[in-house]
Amino acid sequence: MITLEDVKNNVEIQALIKASNQVLESMDYTEHGLRHAGYVSWTSAMILEKLGYDEHMQELAKIAGYVHDIGNVINRKAHGVSSGILLYNILKNMQMPYEDICTICSAVGNHEEEIGYVVNPISAALVIADKSDAHRTRVKRLTQGDVHDIVNYSIIKNIVLVDGEKKIISAKFYMDETSSVMDYLSIFLSRMIMSERAAQYLGCTFKLYINDVVINTPKKLSD
Repeated sequence: MITLEDVKNNVEIQALIKASNQVLESMDYTEHGLRHAGYVSWTSAMILEKLGYDEHMQELAKIAGYVHDIGNVINRKAHGVSSGILLYNILKNMQMPYEDICTICSAVGNHEEEIGYVVNPISAALVIADKSDAHRTRVKRLTQGDVHDIVNYSIIKNIVLVDGEKKIISAKFYMDETSSVMDYLSIFLSRMIMSERAAQYLGCTFKLYINDVVINTPKKLSD
């Protein structure tokens, strides 16, 4: 089985992650390099582990989380689709089974809230992990008037918690007074809505907390 370590040792993937981060840096986006890749990789696998998915699925989630943003090297728009397309032949050349390739590419290609849809458990975990990574360490250059920078820089801690028994996935953010909940929602609302859908796909409810206050009304699962 191809593992995350195999993917990390692939020079093509490492080059794509580095180049993608450089492209976004030139556009004054937040960090999308190895830190973000590592966070999303670990968190995606953790979600599935807590919900009882097997080690194979967890490994696929690790890989998907690690490589989900490489398409930014081509363009920010539809970068999930570009990532999936780039990945197919890379993973094929690594001799990953076709079924696993398709699972990963589908998840990666659908992780953007503008055009994506939750299509499998890997996809669901990837969405929640990716959308939860807002933190001041991602801000490379704080630009006054840029709400994305201001909101991210105000977040001093972020965490995803999974209660496998109660089937609750919680995303918690702790902000200082340099930004506000309104500012947070102005840029992250659509991402949190997608996270709700992802949690529902996994048979869970989703709770969004900011400074330990529940912001959303978790949707009840249909019987």
